[in-house]
Amino acid sequence: MPDATEPDPAPALRPVLGILAGGGPLPGRVAAAAAAAGRAVFVVGLDGYAEPAVLAPFAHDWARLGAAGRILALLRAHDCRDLVLVGPVRRPSLLDLRPDGEGARLLARIGRAAFGGDDGLLAAIVRVLAEEGFRVLGAHEVLTEAVAPRGQLGRHAPDAQAMADIARGVAVAAALGAVDVGQGCVVQQGIVLAVEAIEGTDAMLARAAGLRRPGPGGVLVKLVKPGQERRADLPTVGPATAAAAAAAGLRGVAVEAGGTLLTDRDALVAAADAAGLFLLGIEPAFHSKEERAT
Repeated sequence: MPDATEPDPAPALRPVLGILAGGGPLPGRVAAAAAAAGRAVFVVGLDGYAEPAVLAPFAHDWARLGAAGRILALLRAHDCRDLVLVGPVRRPSLLDLRPDGEGARLLARIGRAAFGGDDGLLAAIVRVLAEEGFRVLGAHEVLTEAVAPRGQLGRHAPDAQAMADIARGVAVAAALGAVDVGQGCVVQQGIVLAVEAIEGTDAMLARAAGLRRPGPGGVLVKLVKPGQERRADLPTVGPATAAAAAAAGLRGVAVEAGGTLLTDRDALVAAADAAGLFLLGIEPAFHSKEERAT
C-alpha cells in the first residue's frame, strides 16, 4: 500500500487532453481547468479563430481549419486521445475551406452532413473523430464550474411579463433548434423581435435593438437545440452578451441550466447587475432526461 504522503499517480496515467481551439476565452479556461486537475494539455489553435494570447500559457501549435492532416498529426504526435472542441468558428464555404488530402477523406466520410445544419455537421465531425480513435469530450465535462446553474443569478429577478416572454422564447428557440437553425431569440411583450441564425448572438442583439417596441424591454433566450450533440457548440454567454443585451434595451437573459457555458461567471453577473439585467437558468421541458444527462 503506497505511503499516504506520496502523490496520487492517477493524473499522470490519464491521456493528454487535446483541445481544438476556436475563438474566445473558453479554450484557455478548459486548458487551465485540465492543468489544475493535474492533466497534461496540448492545444491546436485554428488559424484566424483562436487568440494567441489565450493559447500562450499552454503547449500549442497552429493549423488552418481545412488542414485535417496536420491537425490529426499534431494531436497524435502529442499523444492526445481525449479531445475537446471549444470556441466559436465561423463555418466556411467548401471553396474557402481548401481541405488537404486528409481533410478531403474526412469530408467524404462526413457526407451529406457537410451541407446541412451546424449541429448535424458537428455531430458527424464528432463521429468521425471517434472513428479516428479519439474520445471527444464536451467542454462542460472539463469546465464544470462554467455550466449555468438553475435559478436566478445576480440581484435582479424577472417579473410576470418577462416570464411570459421567456416561455414564448423557449417555444420559438425549440422550433428553431429542431430544424437546426439557431439557439436563441429575442422576445418583447410576446413579439419575436429577432431569431438567431448564422450571424450569432451579438449580431442578433444588434439587429433587435433597432426593432425595440415602446414599453417593458424584451428578453434573450438561449437554449441547447433539441437532440443537439452536446460535445460541441453549446450555447455560450459572457460579459459581452450582457453588454449587448443592455444596449438592445433588454431586461434580462434566460439560458438553459446545465447546458449553457458562462465564459466568466463573476464578470457576467457583475455586468448584468450593473446594467439592471436579470440572469436566469431554466430547464426547458422539451429536453428528455437522456438529453440532459449527456
